[in-house]
Amino acid sequence: MAAALACPSAGLHAQSPNAAQAPATPPVAAQPPAPLDAKRSELQSLQGDLATSDEQRRKIQADIEEYRSDRVRLNAALIETTAKVQEAEGKVAAIEARLETLTGSEEAIKRSLQARRGTIADVLAALERMGRKPLPAILVRPEDMLLAIRTSMLLGAVVPELRGQVDALASDLAELTRVRRIITADRDTLSQEVASLDAEKAKLPGLIAARQASQTEAEGALNTEQQHAADLARRATSLKDLIQRMEADVAASRRAAEAAAASDAAQRKAAESDADGVRAKLAAGPFRDPARLAPAMAFTDAKGLLPLPAAGTVLKRFGSDDGFGSSEHGLSIATRAGAPVASPSDGWISFSGPYRTYGQLLIINAGGGYYIVLAGMNRINVALGQFVLAGEPVGEMGDGSVRTAAAIALGAAEPVLYVEFRKDGAAVDPSPWWAKAETEKVRG
Repeated sequence: MAAALACPSAGLHAQSPNAAQAPATPPVAAQPPAPLDAKRSELQSLQGDLATSDEQRRKIQADIEEYRSDRVRLNAALIETTAKVQEAEGKVAAIEARLETLTGSEEAIKRSLQARRGTIADVLAALERMGRKPLPAILVRPEDMLLAIRTSMLLGAVVPELRGQVDALASDLAELTRVRRIITADRDTLSQEVASLDAEKAKLPGLIAARQASQTEAEGALNTEQQHAADLARRATSLKDLIQRMEADVAASRRAAEAAAASDAAQRKAAESDADGVRAKLAAGPFRDPARLAPAMAFTDAKGLLPLPAAGTVLKRFGSDDGFGSSEHGLSIATRAGAPVASPSDGWISFSGPYRTYGQLLIINAGGGYYIVLAGMNRINVALGQFVLAGEPVGEMGDGSVRTAAAIALGAAEPVLYVEFRKDGAAVDPSPWWAKAETEKVRG
């Protein structure tokens, strides 16, 4: 009976028949085991997280349904959300780099203190001895004058060096405390920024799906054209050849080229009739109108205004050595896993799909004979012939596990987005087009 009462689980199971015949004894309250309490707490926490997640999901869905019927608001929401995601990615990358530097400083200080453990022991031992054997009381015992003089001479030689060691150790300990305090604060900030990044990224898939729903009315014909485009990509020998084949053989790409040409003509006519008015409008903010169905300006006039397509670190720039005896034809940006990729400019999608060793490739007809090539993505979110706005999400990076030619050439472990500007079949330097603030921000 005593053994039965001692068992921690006795209160959780029915008693046996033999136990029922035993003499009655006062019941002993069985305490639930500690692991069970922990599991219950964990379950409650998970249920709370799920409720919060479900509430957030419903709110996002309600917002998307509201946007779905309003193309202008949907475009604005897409651009704003993508910008917020990229801004959060930049902040997270900056904090991570700062934490890495601070952690390195902390480790260096700790190694320094570790190497001087002997010095620390000597300082503490000397202070302890001085405390146990203070200077003799000369006025009480004048016969100790010689001992006092000898002690003073010794301390005069030792104390300055001892003080220097103590000051150095105190300085290192104070710096270690300061660094640890900053690391703690930065980690808290990082957690908040990651939470903000996750919240914004959760909105993008639904917004993109809502946008694409309005683009796929002729889904059957679009799928046929996409298959034809994939076949042309397999047969194309270069990017120039691919663009020419697409605009000659694929109806959606041909319509995009015709729309770009019509837009160029309209812009030239508007500039000739009201040059001052056009310039004033451009200066006031060329990309602010999410209702536009054509480029806000001629591509040549957009120099110094375009946003970079993704947040990250520039690994290679146009014209730098490619390591194979030639020079780079574009810009290579290392991004975070799953980073959204935005269109740098207004334009029409001329090609969308895999191409050779480039990974998922996107070609945007920006008008004026200019094309923007974005390569290395894991997924593309736009269709052939679709018109996209500057800053609108067009794709998503992978996690770096699928290595593209650009990533392999650079030896990068993270995903690499390759960006190339082309004019008349040749690559051109994109540097003049990037907004200065954007090029500074992308360095992370």
